[in-house]
Amino acid sequence: MHEGIIENLRRHIEPTEEELEVFSSLAFPRTVRRKESLLKEGDVARHQFFVVEGCLRTYTIDQAGKEHVLMFAPEDWWCSGDLFSYFSGQKSVNNLEALEATSLLQISKENLDILYLRAPKFERFFRILFQNAFVFHQNRINANLSQPAEGRYDLFTRSYPGLESRIPQKYIASYIGVTPEFFSQMKANMSRKKP
Repeated sequence: MHEGIIENLRRHIEPTEEELEVFSSLAFPRTVRRKESLLKEGDVARHQFFVVEGCLRTYTIDQAGKEHVLMFAPEDWWCSGDLFSYFSGQKSVNNLEALEATSLLQISKENLDILYLRAPKFERFFRILFQNAFVFHQNRINANLSQPAEGRYDLFTRSYPGLESRIPQKYIASYIGVTPEFFSQMKANMSRKKP
């Protein structure tokens, strides 16, 4: 099993070798190409993905056909694309795609339920994971409602250190809710203000 996933798990639980073997038997490696889709609007989210290497983006498309980036999942992040769909079994309103060639570990909802029975510590791990996801999204909503674009950009850089140099600027602009042109101008203004 990849060392990154073991470190990620050990942030919240101390799995035994046997428990890691159970996890390893239920979670499978997967490689996706850049721009490959893992979840499309209208499908049901059936997996949790751990990003070993690469980056995913979750986005939605409005009625005018405009994309809105909801989150990124670079290395060491977990992602389903749509937690509501994942838990409810209802159709997703989101899309999930790879922004780079990406190596993943994926576990299906059925296998996650088996994991909880065979290695109960993992129920605690995923509870913490889902709680953290809730807090992350709540902070993002609060920032979108109360922060100017510069504040939302600052939150992006703190949430995703180093990601800006890897992904197209248009996705960051979408994430903070501005046009690419506004984003470019905002960054130029910010760099002029720096001492």
